[in-house]
Formats: sequence, C-alpha cells, structure tokens
Amino acid sequence: MSQEIIQEIERLRSRRRAVILAHNYQPPEIQDIADLTGDSLELSRKAAETDASVIVFCGVAFMAETAAILNPDKTVLLPRPEAGCPMADMITADDMKRIRAEHPDVPIVTYVNSTAAVKAESDACCTSANSVRVVSSFENASTVYMAPDQNLARYTALHAAKKILHWHGYCPFHHALQPDEVLLRKQEHPEALFLAHPECRPEVLSLADRVMSTSGMLRYVHESSHGSFIVGTEVGILHPMRRMNPGKEFHAASEKMLCPHMKKISLDDVVHSLETLEPRISVPEDIRVRALKAVERMLLIS
Repeated sequence: MSQEIIQEIERLRSRRRAVILAHNYQPPEIQDIADLTGDSLELSRKAAETDASVIVFCGVAFMAETAAILNPDKTVLLPRPEAGCPMADMITADDMKRIRAEHPDVPIVTYVNSTAAVKAESDACCTSANSVRVVSSFENASTVYMAPDQNLARYTALHAAKKILHWHGYCPFHHALQPDEVLLRKQEHPEALFLAHPECRPEVLSLADRVMSTSGMLRYVHESSHGSFIVGTEVGILHPMRRMNPGKEFHAASEKMLCPHMKKISLDDVVHSLETLEPRISVPEDIRVRALKAVERMLLIS
C-alpha cells in the first residue's frame, strides 16, 4: 500500500470534511483506510450520525443510494458507479408494480439489497438480520411478499408465522455455494463451526451451525470461545475477521464466493472522488421520499 496515496487520502478527507465508508466485502486496503466498516445499512445509519459533509461509499450502487436516501443533505460519492449488484438488477420498479397489482392486499417487504426505485414501491425494507422481525410486524397480514432474494425469503418463512410469497432473484455468489462444497470443508476442518449467510441456498443453510448477517458473523466470531470457522459468505469478510481475531482460524466455504463488483474500488479511485467530488449519487426526490418511508418502517422495528 502506497504511503503517499494514504497521506493524500488523509489530506483530502480532512479538507472535504468527508467520511469514508467501506463494506465488509471491500478489498483489504479499502477497509483499512475507512473511517467505518460494516454492512450497507449499518454504514448509512452511522453516516447520518456524523457531522461529515461528504460520504465516500466504498461498496456498490444500491448501498450508495441507501446512504443518499438517509442523508439528503450530504454529498454521497461512489468511486466506481459501475459497481453494481446482480441481485438488485433482477427486479425493477415495474416488476414491483405488477406484484402489487397481482397481490393488492399483501404487504411487500424488500431486501435493502435493491435499488431506490424498487424500495419506493415497497411497504417496508429489511436486512438479512431483521427480516423475520420486519415480516412479523405486519400483524394483520397472513401473507407477505418478499423481494428480490428467494433464499432470504425461504429462510424467513422458516422463522415467521406467515405465508411468504417471493420473487425469483438471488445473489449469484451466495447461490453458487453447494452442499457438497460445505461438506468437503467440514471434512477438511472438522473442528470448525460453519457460519452461513441467509442468501445461501436452503440446503446449504441446513448444514450451518449459525445463520447470520455479515455484521452478525463479525460479532459472533469475536465473542465466541471457538477457535475455527468455515465462513459461508463473500470472501472479503475474512480480512476483518482475521484482523480482529488473530488467534483464530477462518476458512472460506468456497473461493468462488467472490463478488467482482465489490472489488472494483481502488485507493486511486477514492483519491479521485475526494478531489473531484464525483461520481455523485443522488436519488430523485419523489423516489427518495417513498423509499425513505420503507426504510424508516424497518428502522422502527430494528
């Protein structure tokens, strides 16, 4: 890591009154220069609590949009705007309108891993950590529709006393993990606990010792007395796990669980964004206001 680049980031961060946020899946050097690391919603909420004028979001497009939804008076920058999310792209606002027309009395709960336009067509948002609580909050509804992730919907259905209809989207990198790969890792590391993200297939989740979000995983491995873990989520999370727990062992459930979109941002990109205040992410106000209602409903439940 170039010390000159780091010094330039420090100088520009101070000059711009900026906060740098990095998702848990970002490259190690990006996580290491960030003011805050975490999952997308956690980061956006923390940013809203700072006095920073500029938010540099090192993640993917829907995350920067969520930050803009929650922080309309701040400048939100995404250093590589082409960093997207295949799952978020699997559903559109028009799809959501068709769902509403087909199921007019059914609340729609949308995963935060979605575009602002999709959030705007939702009754509430959820995260992988609070999906059961959000779905259960619709006390007068026996059926809830979840979008876009089919695996999160199926996981939620196991733990919520609701009938759950769902869209057919998925994260390609979590969905790719197969049970035989997990069983092989368990044979290689019989002492390890297997942690899985709810975006994984149901047959993979059935093999897990714990199913939890990325932030949940980070807390769990830090607090656990156990010393070895197989980690069933994007491989970028291994960096903070190893940094925070030097005496413990962490093994990727599969090396193919690598999201190329999460690896697009470089230190040079961060410097460029701080220098130019571009590329800026903004959400049209009519969409932002409606999306904010869905996000705020979730925040009241969390």
